[in-house]
Amino acid sequence: MNSELSSREQTILLQIARQAIESVVRQQPVSPEPREEKALNGRRGCFVTIKQEGKLRGCIGNFQSELPLFKEVAEMAATSASKDPRFYPLQEEDLATISLDISVLSPLEKIDDINLIEVGKHGIYLEKGYYRGVLLPQVASEHSWDRKTFLKQTCLKAGLPTDAWQSDDTDIYIFNAQVFSEE
Repeated sequence: MNSELSSREQTILLQIARQAIESVVRQQPVSPEPREEKALNGRRGCFVTIKQEGKLRGCIGNFQSELPLFKEVAEMAATSASKDPRFYPLQEEDLATISLDISVLSPLEKIDDINLIEVGKHGIYLEKGYYRGVLLPQVASEHSWDRKTFLKQTCLKAGLPTDAWQSDDTDIYIFNAQVFSEE
């Protein structure tokens, strides 16, 4: 994986994400200030997860980015707050009750042997035809899933039958994530 972000860099990204969410909710432009930190200017994929009172409230991300990481975080935070199709857009009154997680991703690695999947360490991305599903590494840990349950749940997320991961025309990828949260 690319180098780990320092706790200071994590804090900066969490602040950028929260500011982006507040801006989009208040219908203001999302425009994070330029950053000098090298790690925050790299091109890395990320997901921003919003929780409200401990429950998922939005999660959007990209595996690759054409933007510097700090801008990608702002973009994914704003999108997660306003365009996750599973939830209504956040409102002003929601801002005091949300918390954020950011997952900064390693590049995808295609695998042929599911025994390479380490639950709690790896996330799974799979694709079969036009269907795609992704679950972040922390999801399996939060639900105490084993490897096969994790694969089945990723298939469900993709809109596929739970055994689709066993099909020869399903591609399975793993990735790592550095996950950090607001306290």
